[in-house]
Amino acid sequence: MTFHEKGQLILSDQVLDALMPLHLRVDSTGIIRHFAPTLRKLCETSDVIGKPLLDVLDIRTSRQITEFAELCDVRSARLKLNFKQGSGYALKGLFVPLPDQGAIVNLSLGISMRDIVRDHGLSAADFAPTDSTVDMLYLIEANTTAWDETKRLTERLQGAKIAAEEQAFSDTLTGLKNRRAMDHFVRRFLDKAVPFGLMNLDLDYFKQVNDTLGHAAGDHVLQKVSEVLISETRDGDVVARVGGDEFVLAFRNCVDPKIIEKIALRIITMLEVPILFEGNICNVSASAGTTLSTHYEKPDLDVMLAHADAALYESKRKGRACHTMFMPDNPLKAY
Repeated sequence: MTFHEKGQLILSDQVLDALMPLHLRVDSTGIIRHFAPTLRKLCETSDVIGKPLLDVLDIRTSRQITEFAELCDVRSARLKLNFKQGSGYALKGLFVPLPDQGAIVNLSLGISMRDIVRDHGLSAADFAPTDSTVDMLYLIEANTTAWDETKRLTERLQGAKIAAEEQAFSDTLTGLKNRRAMDHFVRRFLDKAVPFGLMNLDLDYFKQVNDTLGHAAGDHVLQKVSEVLISETRDGDVVARVGGDEFVLAFRNCVDPKIIEKIALRIITMLEVPILFEGNICNVSASAGTTLSTHYEKPDLDVMLAHADAALYESKRKGRACHTMFMPDNPLKAY
């Protein structure tokens, strides 16, 4: 810190940085010669030293400033400004000419303070100790901490809600959807007028597995059956276990009887392969019956389930391990 020969006080850039961390200094032609440290954090241009002030900042008083001489004419003017490159936050500033040395522009964050502090990670060290922003930072930090805690709690509650809903919609043994979930998702098909095929599938000889090898073997068989059903369906389809050895499959946007017949035969063929459990062979097969939403002028889930069930029991009557398509003109006629 020195005194000019005319008795004027001259402050070094380091002193000015401590007093005004958001200031910049320009020479008499408007070229930037110094940029305070906090201001550098807000500017996304890599190097502004040596650039014209008006190339870096968009400055307004009562009118738009386009020439540095216009800014000098207004002298100690309060400014509204923002960086030409970057976030575009509205800042406030004061332009103060220096005798024979250009000028200083000191900025403040104004109403954008909270967003700027957050986006640029500013702390109390980035402001002059006497700046009221420092006090506001403590409030912002307290509010942020409270908000973060609220957000974490909300996320935990949301996660718990999702987990509860998944549990309420899932069969715990197989991981498939349960009856409640099947009802929910298939009714959504109906509400949105999505065409679909609805298949009832029941295991043959499953009771013998439970009776001879125990429920653990039966559970193992159900899990293997579920893997087969998942492998033969798509993500948009619905696969649900709705009873002990009863399953419902809804094929989204699939109402071609030939395609559904092929799917059913693949499933039946795969389920005829013996399933091993602790060295024992579990033999089951599957019977299935299907109806199509396009059979009905106004499809109703309960009616469709009843018709698919009737087709299923026709498959049982015909000798099991087969598939029957419900036909409106002849409900028990196999396709």
